[in-house]
Amino acid sequence: MTFRPEILQAITDTTIMMVLAMLAALLIGLPVGTGLFLSRKNGVRPNRGFYWALNIYVDTVRSFPFLLFVVALIPLTRFVLGTAFGTYAAAFPLAFVAVAIYARLVEQVLLDVPREVLELAASLGATRWQLIWEFLYVEARSGLILSYTSTTISLVSYSTVMGIVGGGGIGDFAIRYGYQRYEYDIMYTTILLMIVAVFLIQVLGTTTARLLDKR
Repeated sequence: MTFRPEILQAITDTTIMMVLAMLAALLIGLPVGTGLFLSRKNGVRPNRGFYWALNIYVDTVRSFPFLLFVVALIPLTRFVLGTAFGTYAAAFPLAFVAVAIYARLVEQVLLDVPREVLELAASLGATRWQLIWEFLYVEARSGLILSYTSTTISLVSYSTVMGIVGGGGIGDFAIRYGYQRYEYDIMYTTILLMIVAVFLIQVLGTTTARLLDKR
């Protein structure tokens, strides 16, 4: 294949962006979503100020048009990373979006945890840490995995436009080597690869969630 090195590089770029963004979703988005659940008005540890601070961040990032968000974040990206161009710089705004999306989904999943589970934890004198790790996450683990899967799939779509800041990736490859050169077979092949990738991610997430489902 003529463009084999380029498409392999594009796949590598997309993988780097996705891995970094999804690590941020797991390490930051999960705690943020848990904080939203715990600090809401009728939550376990109500804290109006804390809740609204997290809520404003999540709602603002999720409602911001993504391309404009990437551009608006360029000064911060340059300040933190020293550059606003390249794959790692592209992963930076992508991570913000991943955190916001997963945090909201985590909150929604935890809201579905039966109230009896929280009452049981309280009656057993569980600490906040035990409540979260031994009750909430255990009860909601299937939903958390499905939410993580949905976030990953959303991020695949977002990553396709990161060529705007030189992030490369599959989407950028399809546009530059397929659409702009009128080689539509390359463009459609790339699209097919993305569809297959999303399908495999969904199957993996659904299967894992089903295996861990307590019901």
